[in-house]
Amino acid sequence: MRPSATPTFDTEPTAPELPNGSEPSHSEWIQMLHSTPAPTVPYAVRTAVKEVLETIMYIVLVFIIVRSMVQNFKIEGASMEPTLHSGQYVLVNKIVYFHFDLNAPLRLLPGNQELEPRVIYPFHMPQRGDIIVFEYPLNVQKDFIKRVIALPGETIEIRDGRVYVNNLLLDEPYLHGASTFCNSGSACSVGPVTVPPDTIFVMGDNRLNSSDSREWDALPLHRVIGQAWVLYFPLSDFGLIPSPQYTAPLP
Repeated sequence: MRPSATPTFDTEPTAPELPNGSEPSHSEWIQMLHSTPAPTVPYAVRTAVKEVLETIMYIVLVFIIVRSMVQNFKIEGASMEPTLHSGQYVLVNKIVYFHFDLNAPLRLLPGNQELEPRVIYPFHMPQRGDIIVFEYPLNVQKDFIKRVIALPGETIEIRDGRVYVNNLLLDEPYLHGASTFCNSGSACSVGPVTVPPDTIFVMGDNRLNSSDSREWDALPLHRVIGQAWVLYFPLSDFGLIPSPQYTAPLP
């Protein structure tokens, strides 16, 4: 009985032949080993799709960041005339009134649920004369635009067609001499009104045609969206929206 033949294996790599039939040199070997094959069509498609998705995600992220800082607003109605007119578009600065409650984390601890808010404005809270955009208190689905007239804790009185804050006459050049009156039956029609904490008293510049704090009382600060910053349309009206410099020595 003949012993079976032991199989043999060739462990040495076989050198590929070049087109001219010769074996490659050492440098040609290295070049072939490190050469990258051209990408297949599916790989190229996947790369293109990945780049498109990354671009879309970047655009969405930028949009979210910008939207959290600036918002556009279309003026509808005549309540801010003659300063602003219906059909104009403004940019609203939302970051200027950014605020946070220092006591919010503490209220998560047992026994601290009744801890009073301690709100901090890193920049500043709404100031007298600022034109602001806010959620209408009687229907938060609507946004209104008005001017800040009195701040928390101040006393406002409308007397003889003029506005008094802390018993001092408020000079309002943006009214161009127009008078201010209170709606019959409203709080300000019977005497001075003290603005409650965490609220502001707002009015439109068109005092005879404006639904404002004279009608629905002071505006809660948490309803404020931001300050009307730039009027950008129509282009002929383009420019910053200024805040007035009052001559009365108000605080």
